[in-house]
Amino acid sequence: MRKVVLITGASSGIGLALCKRLLAEDNELHLCLACRNMGKASSVSATLLACHPTAEVTTVQVDVSNLQSVFWAAKELKQRFQRLDYVYLNAGIMPNPQLNIKALFSGLFSRKVIHMFSTAEGLLTQQDKVTADGLQEVFATNVFGHFILIRELEPLLCHSDNPSQLIWTSSRNARKSNFSLEDIQHRKGQEPYSSSKYATDLLNVSLNRHFNQQGLYSSVVCPGTVLTNLTYGILPQFVWTLLIPLIWLLRFFANAFTLTPYNGTEALVWLFHQKPESLNPLTKYMSATTGFGSNYVTVQKMDIDEDTAEKFYQNLLELEKHVRVITIQKSNHQS
Repeated sequence: MRKVVLITGASSGIGLALCKRLLAEDNELHLCLACRNMGKASSVSATLLACHPTAEVTTVQVDVSNLQSVFWAAKELKQRFQRLDYVYLNAGIMPNPQLNIKALFSGLFSRKVIHMFSTAEGLLTQQDKVTADGLQEVFATNVFGHFILIRELEPLLCHSDNPSQLIWTSSRNARKSNFSLEDIQHRKGQEPYSSSKYATDLLNVSLNRHFNQQGLYSSVVCPGTVLTNLTYGILPQFVWTLLIPLIWLLRFFANAFTLTPYNGTEALVWLFHQKPESLNPLTKYMSATTGFGSNYVTVQKMDIDEDTAEKFYQNLLELEKHVRVITIQKSNHQS
């Protein structure tokens, strides 16, 4: 029987590179591409099948920032599949990133230059907005929409005799200092991306605590510093032209500069081959690349308090109850 792999955000960047690499590892997979733009998804699907004709590649439309879209996609997936072996929760946004120029140039001439470029700590702020569901967009896209998707897909994921894996795309930019249980959506702050990635790490720990005995395991990954549409939007093109030689040089001193989506998927592909029972839920698996371009996986113990993770999980459950009521009301009104 084919293994079934669901990937959100599969039409570009890390998600697209992951699709290509997984099919190179196992060309008998059934890949399901979960994307907002079905035109792009169909084009990617056709290209993947042309290169791997023995695989099965399907698509499902989902915008994880829109809860109605998530519910519809989950319903469709439950009609198509009896189980999902892997779910890569990869879709994410960093809207309107603003660079702190003063911090950038200060960091360039300090001993923290490598750390600064590896984590973007203190460099970036974002301008968040509110979705039609009344949620902060970054939180909804990077965390809550995926959480609802998992909750809806539990019948396809929880089989104690044959474990399933959740694999989240997190970040080195996941900072405890940018997250608050009193403001889980980061309404009051200026670094919603960092907050959302730390929230992802917390959720990963809680999911393992609640679902391991039911055969569902969760892991988090950092793809490293990858140059994608998301990162290219941070700076003007001429600045990137000036910085890229420096970034390539930094690869000889730090392994975080994976740079290409292919390299960035190293840890995601590595997890595809691991027995989930053997993985540490408090560990973040990091894609790494040497100065000469060799890829490998390294690990980092996460700065996570398990009590905080549990409280966050309970907050999500309460929020879920609230949005389900609203979604039902909207659906009834539309009908």
